[in-house]
Amino acid sequence: MREYDLSFAQWRKSSYSDDNGGSCVEVADGFPGVVPVRDSKTPDGPVLMIGPAAWTEFTRAMAG
Repeated sequence: MREYDLSFAQWRKSSYSDDNGGSCVEVADGFPGVVPVRDSKTPDGPVLMIGPAAWTEFTRAMAG
């Protein structure tokens, strides 16, 4: 499994997240072949590394 240095990642919050402390998903761009995803409420917590095809399917399903 490849290791990624996320110390300089530029995280952005999902446009589906609300500003009232609700479900907040953040993603970081600029990592070829993978999409880093984390919970904005626990920025020092675990990061999921999701493949681009799975991420596309996830976002497609969420857009409904």
